[in-house]
Amino acid sequence: MIEIRNLTKSFSGTPVLRGVSLNVRAGTTRVILGLSGSGKSVLMKHMIGLMKPDSGSIMVDGVDLTAMSGAGLLDIRRKFGMVFQQSALFDSMTVWENVAFPLVEHTKLSKEEINDRVMDKLKLVGLEAAIDKFPAELSGGMRKRVGLARAVILEPKCVLYDEPTTGLDPVTTDNVDQMILDAAQRLKVTSVVISHDIGSALKVADDIAVLHKGEIVEDCTPEELKRS
Repeated sequence: MIEIRNLTKSFSGTPVLRGVSLNVRAGTTRVILGLSGSGKSVLMKHMIGLMKPDSGSIMVDGVDLTAMSGAGLLDIRRKFGMVFQQSALFDSMTVWENVAFPLVEHTKLSKEEINDRVMDKLKLVGLEAAIDKFPAELSGGMRKRVGLARAVILEPKCVLYDEPTTGLDPVTTDNVDQMILDAAQRLKVTSVVISHDIGSALKVADDIAVLHKGEIVEDCTPEELKRS
């Protein structure tokens, strides 16, 4: 689904991405593993056209993002859903309102149709009983699940996870890992996970890329990484 070729990006003369080439196969979970400052988040922003590279190409379903702007780029971005590191929920909105927000903003569906879709996605993540709660009333893992429900409400082809297990305890980390696996299986979406958590990566990934100082230094399966 995504093909990245020889991607380079510098800020104020400092290279951040140094000729990155990477494939994300449709229907699989690709983990990009690396330390803080290795370029993971910059690479993810390029995948959805939030940044323009200095050189190289990013193909999404055969279309080069680097040559696009305006409405065409917005159409490509609709192929993606995003689960943010801190969930990025609206504190003043209930769970239902947070998940419904993309539908209210980007569609002309009736309230009944929106409610049906919201409840369907909340059922998927096991939170249909929490519709009237506010983010402050939820655990870290629950907030992640609300973030996932919101990310998939517009039925994207690919879900991006930005450091989904950062700051979570081991039990909640296992729950978030299972959430990623369940979403991939039930929704048949392609998943890209940015992480520095090796244990989590080995659990959820079909393919792992290790990014170090802006370069891909390993591109392999979890089993191959274990033997490396």
